[in-house]
Amino acid sequence: MFAFAGPAYLVSVGYMDPGNWATDLEGGARFGYQLLWVLVMSNAMAVLLQTLSARLGIVRGRDLAQACRETYPRSVTYALWILCEVAIAACDLAEVLGAAIGLNLLFHIPLLVGVLLTAADTLLVLWFQRFGIRIIEAFVLAMITIIAACFCIEIFLAKPAFSEMATGLIPRLTAQKLYITIAILGATVMPHNLYLHSALVQTRRIGSSNASKRVACRFNLVDSVVALNGALLVNAAILVVAGAVFFKRHIIVTEIQQAHLLLAPLLGTSAAGAVFAIALLCSGQSSTLTGTLAGQIVMEGFINIRMRPWLRRLVTRSFAITPAALTIYFAGDKATYQLLILSQVILSMQLPFAVIPLIHFTSDRRRMGEFANKLWVLVLAWISAAVIVVLNIWVVVQILTGWLEAAGRFRGLVLTLLVPLSASIGLLLVWVAAEPLLTRWGIRFGRAPITLPVTASAVVENPVYKKILVPLDHTELDRQAIAHAASMAKVHHAKLYLLHVEEDVTSQIYGSLSSTAEVEAGRQYLDTIVQSLQEQSIDVETVVVYSSKPNREIVRCAREIQPDLLVMGAHGHGGLKDLIFGATISSVRHKLRIPILVVRDGKS
Repeated sequence: MFAFAGPAYLVSVGYMDPGNWATDLEGGARFGYQLLWVLVMSNAMAVLLQTLSARLGIVRGRDLAQACRETYPRSVTYALWILCEVAIAACDLAEVLGAAIGLNLLFHIPLLVGVLLTAADTLLVLWFQRFGIRIIEAFVLAMITIIAACFCIEIFLAKPAFSEMATGLIPRLTAQKLYITIAILGATVMPHNLYLHSALVQTRRIGSSNASKRVACRFNLVDSVVALNGALLVNAAILVVAGAVFFKRHIIVTEIQQAHLLLAPLLGTSAAGAVFAIALLCSGQSSTLTGTLAGQIVMEGFINIRMRPWLRRLVTRSFAITPAALTIYFAGDKATYQLLILSQVILSMQLPFAVIPLIHFTSDRRRMGEFANKLWVLVLAWISAAVIVVLNIWVVVQILTGWLEAAGRFRGLVLTLLVPLSASIGLLLVWVAAEPLLTRWGIRFGRAPITLPVTASAVVENPVYKKILVPLDHTELDRQAIAHAASMAKVHHAKLYLLHVEEDVTSQIYGSLSSTAEVEAGRQYLDTIVQSLQEQSIDVETVVVYSSKPNREIVRCAREIQPDLLVMGAHGHGGLKDLIFGATISSVRHKLRIPILVVRDGKS
C-alpha cells in the first residue's frame, strides 16, 4: 500500500489551493449549504477520472498528453496543448493571488506589490526542492491539515443545522448558482491533474505482467479515494463554516481575506489571520510545484519539447502575473476575489478536452486489453462528461449573452471576435468526441493516425572513428580528454587533432603574430603532448587559432576537419559561472551533427 501511495496525494494538493478556498467561501456565503451536492458530485467525478488517468499510465505506459499525440493529427494536438496551457496559467493565477493575499495578511504588503513579488518564488521553489519533494509535501500537507482541523472544529463551534446540511446534498441548480457551480467543478476536477496523474503513476516499479498491473490499479484506486476524499472534507468544511457564519448573518463576502474571520473564534483574531495566511501561502506553493510538473508533462507529451523547470516555471508565472497585476491596478484589490473565481471557471471550461480523450483511450480494447473500461464504468464516465459539457455550454451561453447585452454599439465587433472563436472551440470538441469513428474511417480509406516513434530492435553497427578532434584549454581537464581520445585512437587507428584557441587580448589583436610568454608556454605545452602521443604510435596534428569566441572556432574547425568524434572536457560549473566564463559545450553541441564525448574530471 505504501509502495504505491504518493501520486494521488501529490495531485490532491491541487484540490486544496487558493482557488478552491475562494469558490468554497463564495458558495457557502451566497447560498449556504445548497451547493454541498456540487462538492460531493465533483469529488466523485474526480475520483473516477483520476482513477482512469492512473490506469492509462499503468497499463499503457503513456501519460494522457502522449496518448493524445500518438492518436490525433498534429493540428488537433497543438490545439489541445494550447488549451491545456491556458488551464495551467489559470491555475497559476490562483496561486499568484493566494500568495499575494498571504503576504498582505502577514506583512501588510500591498496586493499589487505582492503579485509582482511572486515572480521571485521561482527561485524559492527551486531552493526548496533541494530538500526533496517528500519533505516539501510533508510540510505543506501538515500546514493544510492544521487548517482543515481548525475548520472542522469550527463546524462544531458554528453549530450548523445538520438537517439543512443534509438538504444541501439534494441537487438543485438555478441560473443564479450556475457560475459558482462551474467554478467549484473546475476547482475540484482540475484538467491538468489528469495529465499529471497519468505520468506520476509511472514512477513506481509496476511490472509488465497483467497481474502486476492489476495490483497497481487496485492500490492506486485506494490511493485516489483516500487522498481525494480528504480534500473533499477540507472543502466541505470551508463551505459549511462560511454558510453558518456569513450566509446566516447576511454578510456579503467581497474578498478571500474575510475567510480568516472564520477562524477567529478558535484561534483569536491575530493568530487566525497569521495561520490562514501561512496556510494560503503553503497551499499555493505546493500547488505551484504540481502545476510546474504538469506543465512540463503536457509540453513534453503534446509537442515533445523539454524545458528546464525554472524556465518553465518563469514562463507560466509570467502569464499568470500579467492579468493579476492589471486587474489590481485598474479594478482595485477587491477585484482579486472575482478573478480567483474566474480562474476556476476557466479550468472547468478546459475539462471536456481532457476528459473525453481520457474516456476514449481507457475504453479502447486495442490499447487497454482486459483493462478497458467495463460497461458500468463507461456509463458513469460518459454521464460525468455529459454533465461537464452541458454545464459549461450553459455558462458560456450565459456569459456571452451578458457580454452582448453590455456591448451596446460595439455589439458587432464583439460578435465578430466571439463567433469564430466559439465555433472553432466547438468544432474541436465535436472532433475529439467523434474521433474513434473518424479514425475508423481514416484507416479504412488509407489515413492512419500519428504514432509515437518506436525504437528499432535491430542490432546497430559499431561506429568507426578515423578522425578525433580534441579541443584543449590548458587546464587539468586536458589530461582526461586526451586520455579518452588516445584510448579510442589506439582501438580505431584514428588520427587525433588537438585544437587550442588562444583567447588572451594580444592574441585577439595580433593573431598568429602574437608572441607573449603565455603563447610560448602554450606552444611548448602542445609540443610535449604531441611527443607523448607519438611515442605511443598515435598519429596527431595540432591546430592553433586566435579568437575570443572558442565555441565558434571549435565549430568552424570541426566543419573543416570533418571528424567522426569530438572529445571535450567539462569544468562542471553552471549558473552564474556560465554567464561569466561561457558555456562552450552547450553552444557547440547544437551546431554540430557528430557524436560528442563530454569528459568530466572526477575532482570537479
